[in-house]
Amino acid sequence: MENAKISVEGLAEFNRGLRKLDADAPKALRIALNGAADLLVNKTVPQIPRRTGAAAKSLKAKSTRTSARVSVGGRRAPYYPWLDFGGSTGRNRSVERPFYSEGRYLYPTLRRVRPEVARALEQGLVDVARGAGLDVD
Repeated sequence: MENAKISVEGLAEFNRGLRKLDADAPKALRIALNGAADLLVNKTVPQIPRRTGAAAKSLKAKSTRTSARVSVGGRRAPYYPWLDFGGSTGRNRSVERPFYSEGRYLYPTLRRVRPEVARALEQGLVDVARGAGLDVD
């Protein structure tokens, strides 16, 4: 899934530099990364089929100071990978869903809204830099 990742070159160095300028800046950077991941979550959730809503609620934005992720499934919706990608499950693999290696919901949505997520990420990084007292052009 080569198109499923958005990378920011120099993000770790940017984080280290921010930490030297302002001790609170790395926290603001993590919040900015979460904002970009939340955009993807908000665009994906309406597409997920619902019976109980647990699968849709399982999408969560998670980030560190140097990466942003979207986590899915977990204890409340361990079937999410099957729902998104398909395959066989159940007793004796009796429940089948056509397998899509690219997925049905999360990765196709990321490919579709990638420019929007990249803009949100860029704006978040600019806001963090300005908040740390840097001039950004």
